Amino acid sequence: MAQRPDFEAVPYRGPPLSNVPDDLVVPGVLNFDDDEKLWVPQAPDVWFRPLLFSTSQGYFVNLLRVRKSGILSRHRHAGPVHATTLRGRWHYLEHPWWATEGSYAFEPPGDIHTLEVPDGVKEMITMFHVTGAYIYVDPDGNPVGVEDVFSKIDTARKHYESVGLGADFVNQFIR
Repeated sequence: MAQRPDFEAVPYRGPPLSNVPDDLVVPGVLNFDDDEKLWVPQAPDVWFRPLLFSTSQGYFVNLLRVRKSGILSRHRHAGPVHATTLRGRWHYLEHPWWATEGSYAFEPPGDIHTLEVPDGVKEMITMFHVTGAYIYVDPDGNPVGVEDVFSKIDTARKHYESVGLGADFVNQFIR
């Protein structure tokens, strides 16, 4: 027999479960005009803003900001990817759909595609939840590079050190 839910405004009083990391709240993530130091350079006119780096689960969540048109990358996913477009639009040359402002896309593991931001888009910002790695490939699918939660942490750590926030600034996003 199921017990009725208890809606009394009393916090949980029991012991915490072991090995549960602290919650993570990142304020102001939709304020895209915030401190530029929070945006980590990834390539010319391309930045990411970390929201969560899960080293134990092998995924990361970040905002990707692109201020140029053209091909951004060609890559294969080692795990699933969830994308929510917050500003602008983009698509993959291999697929008929477009990710437009307010849309959600699911990209299955193993999918290979070439990301393009079209002419006329001043800025594209998309929240990506990436499990596993991006394996960058040439047009024939040959690997040319890889990016995962650990390389993203390294890139962010170096950036935050260089802009005066300190290398440890990235630690707040690691769970």
